[in-house]
Amino acid sequence: MGPVRGGLILSLLPGVALAQDCAMQRPGWDGAPVSALQEALFLASSPAALVLFAGTVLALRFKSQWGALAVVVGWTAFVTFLTMLAPTSRKAALAEGCVGSPALFIGIIAAICVGMIFYTAPPIKGR
Repeated sequence: MGPVRGGLILSLLPGVALAQDCAMQRPGWDGAPVSALQEALFLASSPAALVLFAGTVLALRFKSQWGALAVVVGWTAFVTFLTMLAPTSRKAALAEGCVGSPALFIGIIAAICVGMIFYTAPPIKGR
């Protein structure tokens, strides 16, 4: 294998650029791969998620349909940012292993949103 092809292959492997992404995404990362549960806990403790959790509690406490709608739209925007609008550094950190899959977090949030919609729905008349 020639030096050009060897250098090209080595440039495609994870290296210093991905390590910088991990240092930016997770400053205290110890090198072990992050599980879906750890990622769900990390995402749930982010400031945006905590504000949305508070909105969820208030919408459920007051059984507000409009409040539930606003919170569901907020959760949708948050999850959209995590999945579709994620910066390339997050994608690189996911490939390196310092950021886990957000699938468990997204499933829990989807279940909360569906439950909120059913709970705040108006009662069916005639029953």
